[in-house]
Amino acid sequence: MLRKGATFWSVLVLASSLVIAGCAPKKESTTTTGAPTKIQITGAGSTFVNPIMSRWSSEYEKLAGVQVNYQSIGSGGGIQQFKEGTIDFGATDVTVSEEEEKSFTRSFVQFPVVAGTVAIVYNLPGFTENLKLTPAVLVDIFLGKIKKWNDPRLSLLNPGVNLPNMDIVVVHRSDGSGTTYILTDYLSTVSEEWKQKVGRGKSVSWPVGVGGKGNEGVTGQVKQLPGAVGYVELNYARQNNLTFAAIQNTAGTFVLPSQETGAEATRVAVERLKTDIRSSVVNMPGGNSYPITGFVYVLVDKQPKDAAKGAEVKKFFEWVLKEGQKMAGELDYVPLADEAVQMSLAKLAEVP
Repeated sequence: MLRKGATFWSVLVLASSLVIAGCAPKKESTTTTGAPTKIQITGAGSTFVNPIMSRWSSEYEKLAGVQVNYQSIGSGGGIQQFKEGTIDFGATDVTVSEEEEKSFTRSFVQFPVVAGTVAIVYNLPGFTENLKLTPAVLVDIFLGKIKKWNDPRLSLLNPGVNLPNMDIVVVHRSDGSGTTYILTDYLSTVSEEWKQKVGRGKSVSWPVGVGGKGNEGVTGQVKQLPGAVGYVELNYARQNNLTFAAIQNTAGTFVLPSQETGAEATRVAVERLKTDIRSSVVNMPGGNSYPITGFVYVLVDKQPKDAAKGAEVKKFFEWVLKEGQKMAGELDYVPLADEAVQMSLAKLAEVP
């Protein structure tokens, strides 16, 4: 009898527990460890923007509890993955053209989130001076016409500098790259020969040199190859202690890449953006304007399939444009001018 009674009461307690559990409010989904599952949004593209995107992602997760997973795969890859719908946003240093946009099956907006400068970096052992380069000399280096570091044209621009009798090894991007677009856009702007022979694009047929994947790959190649010259976003140059050149601008001044010289270029460029947000911003006028400067754009769905996730993407970039700009200068990027921020926010407002 005792055993039967115990069984009866056990069943009664279990049934009561199930009823109570059914009436209780549902909890947030949890992982296998019992921790709440974080909201995740995914993006991919520009390696140029990767250092500041990583910082934004880390800070925003602390603030909002939203995880932003960003893959640094190059602007071309980011545009393609966004087009295929495998990511929530794409990042690119070159806008999607009107012609390209026709091939997209999803409606989207694109707008700048930050700007940066492309540094011309080189590896001359024991040499830490910032060489001066004119547009014409820079073009001829990348065309392979200037083959030695002690070429008379380089020596003339840099009097008193003991340049080595060393071969120049050009390092360029091997993947579809917005950084490549900014550089080749600049070279095409200052040289008709470059424009005709090579042109501008995310990928071009380089006359000479060896390739590296991403800003990371070019940085690594330049560090490893004595005599190498390449192009990377300024943050990569500074973080890896690479020496970089001063480029002659439209005013005839030799200017180093920096937040200040990039900011002057982007301030002048705002008027162009008002006309067309896709406008090129290289070789801007101004006494202290760095000529190889560009914006980083993001692509965001106008009609996301997952409305909740789309809302989180919108909130993240609102924060980037309003609060995240303060962090840009700390990583050698150029914060957007106030007018540019307002233009980007207006574009983002088109997302429901």
